[in-house]
Amino acid sequence: MRNISDIIEQHLKNILQQSNGAVEIQRSELADQFRCVPSQINYVISTRFTVEKGYLVESKRGGGGYIRIRKVDIIDKDSFYYKLMEIIGERITAAACDNIIDRMLEEGLISHREMRLMKTATGRSISSLPAAVRDLYRAEILKSMLTVLFIY
Repeated sequence: MRNISDIIEQHLKNILQQSNGAVEIQRSELADQFRCVPSQINYVISTRFTVEKGYLVESKRGGGGYIRIRKVDIIDKDSFYYKLMEIIGERITAAACDNIIDRMLEEGLISHREMRLMKTATGRSISSLPAAVRDLYRAEILKSMLTVLFIY
């Protein structure tokens, strides 16, 4: 059985598909619709609609406040490559890394096999390293793989 976060995520993705790639919601109205607390809506948006997954989220607080979610399309591979390099920076968490890899699969930029290889190289292979350096090594490994995929 799916949990409430999965249901809210799917609802928002359905609205995004039917719209022009952007949706504007009021957190309290969505919480009322799904009979949950507004913080549940915040959780779904902050964990399931991230930059790594290809979304931009804007919010305005207050009486007429809203949350706007936009799906960012990949216009060209070069721009996407440089944007990924910027997002990764010097370090990246395992979750953010997986989100980037999942997005690349979703966009058809890599195969399922490449996805498994990339996740293995950025996950299991560095789990034995001290926690303080894992995100640094993960970023270097991911950037190296992206360079091979996009440049060579």
